[in-house]
Amino acid sequence: MTIEMSNTSKEQKVPPPPPETGPYLFPIILAIFGLWCLYDGWFTSNPDMNDHQLFNRLGSYILLPWSAIDFYHTWKSERADKSVDNRNQ
Repeated sequence: MTIEMSNTSKEQKVPPPPPETGPYLFPIILAIFGLWCLYDGWFTSNPDMNDHQLFNRLGSYILLPWSAIDFYHTWKSERADKSVDNRNQ
């Protein structure tokens, strides 16, 4: 006695594609952390933050230009992709 299993039920169950994130998500996160470090390093009046002042200042020096550069590269790449799509139509 053999039991035959059909593969049709397995073939029909296709998992949905993973969710996509926006191309500007990473530069926005960098900018938010950079602004946070900028505030904590330069503008806060909390005396407890003096222990972390150098870290926050360096963080703002690194994260804010990085976010601006990455935003520019993402914008440039998105614009190039749109022009290629327009040429193909």
